[in-house]
Amino acid sequence: MEDSHVERFSASTPKPRIGIDGGDDNKNWRRRVNGVEVSVPIVCGSIAFFRGKKAKEYRTHNWTVYVRGATNEDLGAVIRKVIFHLHPSFKSPTRVVDSPPFTLSECGWGEFKIDITIFFHADACERKLELSHLLKLNPEIYSGPQSPNVPVVTESYNEIVFPDPFECFLSRVINHPAVHVSKLPEGLNLPPPGDAGDESYYKMKKGDTKDHPLSHWFSKFSEADELFRLTATRQKVQADIAELKRQLVMVDAQPEQF
Repeated sequence: MEDSHVERFSASTPKPRIGIDGGDDNKNWRRRVNGVEVSVPIVCGSIAFFRGKKAKEYRTHNWTVYVRGATNEDLGAVIRKVIFHLHPSFKSPTRVVDSPPFTLSECGWGEFKIDITIFFHADACERKLELSHLLKLNPEIYSGPQSPNVPVVTESYNEIVFPDPFECFLSRVINHPAVHVSKLPEGLNLPPPGDAGDESYYKMKKGDTKDHPLSHWFSKFSEADELFRLTATRQKVQADIAELKRQLVMVDAQPEQF
């Protein structure tokens, strides 16, 4: 549900894709599939509602921060848990969400940066990913008193990329709707899902954000538009690098001055 009066903040240009190295492959089931990429589009965001004029001084807004799939699919196929690091003024500011949907709701009065630590299932990656999100409570441009019925929505799009994934991980997520897999090598035979790898995925609760109470406020990210912008950004970077190399060659070719 789109509302022209909703105050929205979003990344004006897409961030570069975040490459994740899976770690050591010294176990029998950790055979990599070279030349393949597994990508997971995610959205980090928050939604804040003004509690009204009668709200207490230090409890002016209800807000929810989250890490969700770009199309609201279940991220539990890849993400094991998410830690939200709140402002130190909150009681127990380190909050752990160990099953999807990865959301956290609170109440407060101030805007601040929320550091977000994402942990993956072991068959995907043994390293963690650090992100940050700026919690916004107030509209960027004042247009009158805030309405308790109209939230401030702040979201940013990222794409997590696992290059050369492990066979067991690829086998488990290849048909999952939250995951994109590049073209596979011809003749590749993957092990059956669940044969090996991380058992935590099969034990965790499943959950997407399609029916989340706030889902009608979520921004809609067009995958085609995002991929087009990412490709354009990558091409510009490659062109800039080529131009710098050309200039360096020209400098090296010039005779020395005595």
